[in-house]
Amino acid sequence: MVLVAVFGAALLIAVLLSGLAARTVLSTSFLFLVGGALVSDGFLGLIHITPDSDIVAVTADLALFAVLFTDGMHVSFPKLRENWKNPARALGLGMPLAFVGMALITHYLVGLDWTTSFLVGAVLAPTDPVFASAIVGRKEVPPKLRQLLNVESGINDGLALPVVLVLIAVAGPTSGHAEASFGKIALELGLGLAFGVLLPLLVNGLVRFRLLGAEPKLQPLLPLAIGIILYGACHLTHANPYLAAFSAGAVLTAVSPEAKTAFEPLGEALAELAKFAALLVFGALLTPQLFADLSLAGYVAVVLAIVLVRPASMMISLVGTQFDRREKLVAAWFGPKGFASVVYGLLVLQAGIPQGEQAYTLIAVCIAFSIVAHSSTDVPIARIFDVEDLTGIPESASSAQTRVASEENGHVRRP
Repeated sequence: MVLVAVFGAALLIAVLLSGLAARTVLSTSFLFLVGGALVSDGFLGLIHITPDSDIVAVTADLALFAVLFTDGMHVSFPKLRENWKNPARALGLGMPLAFVGMALITHYLVGLDWTTSFLVGAVLAPTDPVFASAIVGRKEVPPKLRQLLNVESGINDGLALPVVLVLIAVAGPTSGHAEASFGKIALELGLGLAFGVLLPLLVNGLVRFRLLGAEPKLQPLLPLAIGIILYGACHLTHANPYLAAFSAGAVLTAVSPEAKTAFEPLGEALAELAKFAALLVFGALLTPQLFADLSLAGYVAVVLAIVLVRPASMMISLVGTQFDRREKLVAAWFGPKGFASVVYGLLVLQAGIPQGEQAYTLIAVCIAFSIVAHSSTDVPIARIFDVEDLTGIPESASSAQTRVASEENGHVRRP
C-alpha cells in the first residue's frame, strides 16, 4: 500500500504542477521518474522494487498496451494511404539505420559481443510520442510531422519485438532451439494481428443488432471492454499484445468513429495513469548503484544514442521528402525511448544471457536520459510552430483584467 500512497501523492503533485509544466521545461513525466527514484532503496527506502519484481513487468506492459491502443485510434487510414511514404521511410530506412548504428557504438565503445550489441540496438530502436506530447498533440504543428511521429512510434514497437525475441533466442541459454523460437515468434505476431483486427470487427457487428447497443453514458466503456478482452486474450494465448493493441485501436476508429469519439477522453486519461504508474516504478529502479555500474564508455554511448544515432538516421531517411529543414530537425530529435524499450529491456535482463545485466544497465540509463531530454524540450520546440496555448487552462479573472488593462495602455503581453 506504500506504493499506492506514493503514487497518489505523486499524481496530486503532477496535476497541480501540470499547468506550469505545460508552459516550461518542467515535465510531469520527469516528476514521476524522479519521484520513483526518491522513494526507492537508493534514497528514502519507502518502496523496495527490483528489476525482477512482478510489479515492474506488469506496469510497463499495461502502460505500453494502453498507449498503443490509444495511439492506434489516432491513425486515419485514408490519410495514411495519402501520406504513407514518410512513415515508410522512417520505418524502412531510419529505424534499421538507428538499430545498426546503436549496435556498432555498443560493440566498439562498451565492448559487448555482437549479438548482445545488436540486441541493445533493437531494444532502443522503438520511439515513444508520449514524451513529445506538446508536438504530436497540437494542431498547430504540421499534420504530416505529427502523423510521421505517431505512425512511426506506433508501428516500430511491433517491428522491433520479433528482432528482440530472435536475438534473445540466439544469445540465450536456449540458443540451440532458434528455429523453434522463430516459428513461435511468427505465430505470436500473427495471433496478435488477428485478435487486433477481428475483435473490433466482431464487437462492431454486435452493436448493429437491433436489440443491442450502449446507452450514451456507457458508450465510452465499449472500447474499454474491447481493450480489456484483448489484453487478457493475448496473454492467455501468448499472442503479441502490442501489435494487437495498435491494430485494434486503428480498426476500431476505421469501423466506428463514434466509438473513438466517445472513448477518447477516458482512453487518454487511462493511458496517462498507466504511463505515470510505469514511470514511477521505473524510476524506483534508477538507484545510484545502477548509474555507478555503467562505465564512462557506456555514458558516451548513451549520449551518442540520443544526440547522434537517432537524429542522423532520421535525417538520412527524410532526404528528398517535402519536409522543410525545421520539420526534419524536429522529427530527427524526437525519438524518445519509452515503454517499449523498458519492456524489452526487462526481457533481456530476465532471459539469462551472458551479458544481459550489462546490456540492461546501458538500456535503463539510456531510457532515463532520453525521458529527461525529450520530455523537457517538447514545449520549447512546440513554440517554433506558434503553439501558444500549451495548457488549455482558462485564464483567471485577475490575469484577464491585467491583460485587458495592458492592452488598453497599448502594451500587449506575450505568454
